[in-house]
Amino acid sequence: MTRVLLTGFEPFDGESTNPSWQAVRAAAAEPPPGLEVFTAELPCVYGASRTALRSAIEETRPEIVVCVGQAGGRPDITVERVAVNVDDARIPDGAGAEPIDEEIVPGGPAGYFSTLPVKACVAAVRAAGLPASVSNTAGTFVCNHVFYALAHLIATEMPEMRGGFVHVPYAPEQVVDRAQPSLPVASVAQALREIAATAAVTRTDLRAAGGATH
Repeated sequence: MTRVLLTGFEPFDGESTNPSWQAVRAAAAEPPPGLEVFTAELPCVYGASRTALRSAIEETRPEIVVCVGQAGGRPDITVERVAVNVDDARIPDGAGAEPIDEEIVPGGPAGYFSTLPVKACVAAVRAAGLPASVSNTAGTFVCNHVFYALAHLIATEMPEMRGGFVHVPYAPEQVVDRAQPSLPVASVAQALREIAATAAVTRTDLRAAGGATH
């Protein structure tokens, strides 16, 4: 059995729900064959989210970590390629903090690539009939903060572990009063199962176009 940790976030920015946590729980309720799936809900707070992630990893000792966050406005499941070493808040986090141009790890590398097979994961989600793409920016809010913290932990302390980040669209109930794309939580959960199962058996990523012009 491959041990997998899936994390989602608490609601933020005035929302009453967060589809990342909803989907993580749903995915773990019906894990893919051969996977033992653990979950953790992270606070949408700089610093505290990083601490909670480390605690969950130390408690569950996973081989694979997939952190998941909401990216309102995106129409599909986006598997993130790179995390950058900067916190630069457009809105306050859950504790009211708004860091500007602060390093996540002082003196750390400018960025880290995901250690998940991002293109293979995208292909698996598409093969399941769901929209997906590679993303080359995880933003500079708490999602990127967690992604970079995870990558730094893997690079400096836990090289046997692999991990990355996935952004998901709004849930339908979040956009009934605004023209924004959404995906049902059940569909997002299926995508996360496909990503976890693919990561568990794939060490060498697909060589396929997944870039962007902007």
